[in-house]
Amino acid sequence: MARLILGLMELFISTMVHVIFGMYIFSTAVASDLSQVATSCLRPNTSNLTARDDEVKRGKVVALDGSPDLPPPIVLVHGIFGFGKGRLGGLSYFAGAEKKDDRVLVPDLGSLTSIHDRARDLFYYLKGGQVDYGEEHSKACGHARYGKIYDTGHYPAWNEHHPIHFVGHSAGVQVVRVLQQMLANKEFCGHETSEDWVISLTSLSGALNGTTRTYYDGMLPDDGRTMKSISLIQLCRIGVILYDWIDIPWLKNYYNFGFDHFEMSWRKTGIVGLIDLLLGYSGPFTSGDWILPDLTLQGSLKTNSGLHTFPNTYYYSYATKRTRKFLGMTLPSSVLGIHPMLFIRVLQMCLWRHPSSAPLPYKGYRDEDWEDNDGALNTISMTHPRIPLEHPSHFVLEDSECHPLKPGIWYYKIMEADHIFFIVNRKRAGVQFDLLYDGIFERCRKHVLRNIHQPILHNQDYQ
Repeated sequence: MARLILGLMELFISTMVHVIFGMYIFSTAVASDLSQVATSCLRPNTSNLTARDDEVKRGKVVALDGSPDLPPPIVLVHGIFGFGKGRLGGLSYFAGAEKKDDRVLVPDLGSLTSIHDRARDLFYYLKGGQVDYGEEHSKACGHARYGKIYDTGHYPAWNEHHPIHFVGHSAGVQVVRVLQQMLANKEFCGHETSEDWVISLTSLSGALNGTTRTYYDGMLPDDGRTMKSISLIQLCRIGVILYDWIDIPWLKNYYNFGFDHFEMSWRKTGIVGLIDLLLGYSGPFTSGDWILPDLTLQGSLKTNSGLHTFPNTYYYSYATKRTRKFLGMTLPSSVLGIHPMLFIRVLQMCLWRHPSSAPLPYKGYRDEDWEDNDGALNTISMTHPRIPLEHPSHFVLEDSECHPLKPGIWYYKIMEADHIFFIVNRKRAGVQFDLLYDGIFERCRKHVLRNIHQPILHNQDYQ
């Protein structure tokens, strides 16, 4: 009984923290929009300065030029519960980092959709055309095969001679890795693709090997796919279903979880369909085609089993942590340095112990390896792909160690920061924000070298 009460208290606190933070983000976005409206009313002649943003908001795509004289674009890919340009008004998921370079794209992908579906969305966002989730996958997961139509891609010139730099935060990194593997496997009908369409991938607090956080939030550690009956993600599931079923167009244009291809709207399903969704007879949470099963250790192992580190692509990873050792224990490193939403989560993840009754998520798993964390992901998960096989890597102490960078190796650095330190709120990171993103963009522009006009040698000995 005591354990049940403690569990319910944890659930209540965690739910309230997430609700308050969500309301803070939403209200900040609304306030920003109202401020912009007021400003535009007072200074109507300055509207031409935001013409490009207005075109994007109206759905008109302004494609990037594919001229060989111009540098490759940098694409910033958001993580779970994230959003791209055009969502949440003028709020920036990457806290305005996209303004540091003229050739940056910030796609809006499903905030809770699976890594597979987000990878497909990302391809067609860039290249153009109607999103094709694949016949076999769509049938297995119970959703429509085709999704949004991009009449014009945001970078239609994209190919191995016009490659792209990707920067992914959190789950966004795995989205890019899955996309690159799809490109290598030539899985996009009508397009002759290869892994060399990706020139570099920078991982920022990337979910490369999953997280034990998923088990606290409600995934069962026995299989990494089944949800606990009473948990945070069950409440999230109900909220998402109702949000998509009610289907208020202006609200979904403001923020969208990305499940339109599941057709959960009341216009399609009616009351009976809503009951089926809530009872778990249909929908993404029943088929498992959503993000959290992909972020369990078991789900990541399954995903990673089919992913390679490619010999012509440059990889760099920033792993984050907010923990330290004290008297042999791993504890949060500070109180003030950790976002209030994440402090309890950092402590919980330090204390995680895999149930003795459940099979180990992978061979060689040890609880102590997964104690260091940033409140959302375990630090061991963020350095480089480790499970089921460890990919080539190099721990960076000084930046001079990786000049010049070598492709096919995961260079990684460990930083003192929580999971949302470098996103949403620029002021919170202060000067570190500029140091981080300036370093990333400089690396993409100056230190990642590939002569894209020469034939590319394709080495089949992938890791």
